[in-house]
Amino acid sequence: MANTDIIPRSTITCPECGHERTETMPTDSCRWFWECPNCGVVLRPKEGDCCVFCSYGDVPCPPIQEAGGKGASCCG
Repeated sequence: MANTDIIPRSTITCPECGHERTETMPTDSCRWFWECPNCGVVLRPKEGDCCVFCSYGDVPCPPIQEAGGKGASCCG
């Protein structure tokens, strides 16, 4: 996948309260924590995922997009 095909934003949905928020993702790293601005719960990646975008977002993080999708490894 070419860098121009990377989707830079993902909408995270809080599993506790259902609040949705669109965030700009870092392009060169993963984000391990996200605090819901509605209920305050701190989200962490689910087991097997590298970041909160891959676990709770509608678009996986840019490193995973570049690596070819879910199940790929980007952080280590």
